[in-house]
Amino acid sequence: MSNPQLVPSSASAQSDLDSETVDEEIVIQRKNTLLMIPDIFTQLPPVRDSLATQTSQLQDDTVGKCLPLLSGEDELAEYNEHGLPRLDRARHVKFLHKNLAKLPGRFVAADSSRPWFLYWCLAALTMLGEDVSSYQEAVIETARSMQNDTGGFGGGNGQLSHMATTYAVVLALALVGGEKAFEVIDRRAMWRWLSSLKQPDGGFQVCLGGEEDIRGAYCASVIISLLQLPLNLAPESPAWTEDGSSDLLTGVAEYVRRCQTFEGGISGQPNAEAHGAYAFCALGCLALLDHPGRIFQRYLDIPRLVAWLSSRQYAPEGGFSGRTNKLVDGCYSHWVGGCFPLIQACLNNIASGNDGTEAAYNAAGTGASCTLPPAPETLFSREGLMRYILCCCQDQSERGGLRDKPGKMADAYHSCYVLAGLSSAQHDWDLEEPTAAEEISATADPVWAVLPHLEQIFDRRDLVRPIHPVYAIPQQNARAIKDYFRAKQGF
Repeated sequence: MSNPQLVPSSASAQSDLDSETVDEEIVIQRKNTLLMIPDIFTQLPPVRDSLATQTSQLQDDTVGKCLPLLSGEDELAEYNEHGLPRLDRARHVKFLHKNLAKLPGRFVAADSSRPWFLYWCLAALTMLGEDVSSYQEAVIETARSMQNDTGGFGGGNGQLSHMATTYAVVLALALVGGEKAFEVIDRRAMWRWLSSLKQPDGGFQVCLGGEEDIRGAYCASVIISLLQLPLNLAPESPAWTEDGSSDLLTGVAEYVRRCQTFEGGISGQPNAEAHGAYAFCALGCLALLDHPGRIFQRYLDIPRLVAWLSSRQYAPEGGFSGRTNKLVDGCYSHWVGGCFPLIQACLNNIASGNDGTEAAYNAAGTGASCTLPPAPETLFSREGLMRYILCCCQDQSERGGLRDKPGKMADAYHSCYVLAGLSSAQHDWDLEEPTAAEEISATADPVWAVLPHLEQIFDRRDLVRPIHPVYAIPQQNARAIKDYFRAKQGF
């Protein structure tokens, strides 16, 4: 990154600048202070394709909307010395509470997304430091109305159970916490339903008769893990074998491997286009099967994946896109940004000499025949991501909430995943292995140790709460639901 430039905040400084090369709108008065903003975030990219297309025009339009905000020009925002606005916590909290209340009639089109609204809003409120236990009864009653006797949760009463909505309901129940919330879940029916979705090639359908993709594999892995479900398959499962050699997690890692593309990214299904959200799902799956330091390089070409993920971060915006040649979008702050704590856990474990995977990695043919290097301090621009989130993704009006990009409306989905990406950028994670005694007792999972990242450009009061890198809820919430079901005998 180039050295910071001082963006003059006094109108009198304009005469000292070359008016032909500096946009006057960037030279603004900000309470007689100088904003220290690296020039990479205040200038057009140094290399641009001269061929004008619809895609390039959209990209230019997006940059044009972001640059003034990144340059400290938003008059509604209060900037610190680094040119970052405050996290408008109070307005975002108010916005999220409204999204948990009765919604206007136009939201009827989103009826099947009701479980997602629960998760998005509760998770976002939790990251903002709010206590969401007051929603416990409402979440319990809503979850009961969406649970099917055949297992799993639909988007609403009478709707078909789906892996995505079931994942969202389980996380929402974990967020409000408590025995009453956990006991809502019919684990025996859930186990049978997941068995019916398990496929012989290792993957999962997202619903009965639905598509098989990596979302299904990730959601199933999270549900199985949090609910501590038995791994053996029900006899009616398409993947059931007479000799019992196949279980719920058999072949999941191999399915993930087949989804890595020629670009290095991960697609939803084998031989499809790489997508940032699918990369997170893939890494989440593998991290639940084994320590990232052991399993990632057995099944994925990590250098190519890192290269693809890193290419998703743009300048001057600082945020991530979800696919090659697409626009930056706030939600990928999590879907792409959330991949890096998992990858760094892989590389840091290798650097400590605990991986023992080089032979398996080479035999699998997933990458170069060499041990991966240790992770640098960071694999992406944390500063760039924080600038995009705080400058471009906040709705600075009375409405509050967080959004995709300037010009878009704030919504619960983006509020959740933008904050999740901010949490990843603000914290350092290190995955600790269980002790020998804990492994013998089988009562402890690896612990993700977390500390605020040292080199910060935001005010400490704008620090958001850390979330588990795989489950995307606070680590203590994940631990509570797992411990509760681990202690139960049978279903």
